[in-house]
Amino acid sequence: MFHRNIKLIIAGLIIVTGIWQFTESNIGNGIFLLLISVIPVFLYFKNEFILLAFLKLRKQDFEGAKKWLAYIKNPETALVQKQQGYFNYLHGIMLSQTNINQAEKYFKKAIELGLSMDMDLAVAKLNLAGVAMTRRRKLEATTLLNEAKKLDKQNMLKEQIVMMKEQMKKM
Repeated sequence: MFHRNIKLIIAGLIIVTGIWQFTESNIGNGIFLLLISVIPVFLYFKNEFILLAFLKLRKQDFEGAKKWLAYIKNPETALVQKQQGYFNYLHGIMLSQTNINQAEKYFKKAIELGLSMDMDLAVAKLNLAGVAMTRRRKLEATTLLNEAKKLDKQNMLKEQIVMMKEQMKKM
């Protein structure tokens, strides 16, 4: 909605207003404003449209997620680096159902920009391994699968990794 620097300016203005309320002996208003100033700072690090797109993806609503991501006009300037990674990660997940070539580009860019959670990185590498496997690049697929297995600490992707390894044996 707002550029990332504008969010910090808004947070600063709310903090200044909260301090002014303290000096005017309106302690309740000051505390409330200081608590409210956390919201723009949070949205500086976590883009609201990416959060809404994640919520839509949890419900398997790909069209809704695309709609929310379309609100981000220029991700290179509007988002910090990790947010750009998640922007590309979400596009890769949505395109992995239909267009493998574009999904591969998005996943590679997401890994390059960085993802905060190991699980997301494991999913991206697992998808890239699947793409490499369909293109008969067995060595690359094996490397990516091993990296995904190391990143999957809760064993949530164990079945998919085992299934892909079985399919690679058949190649």
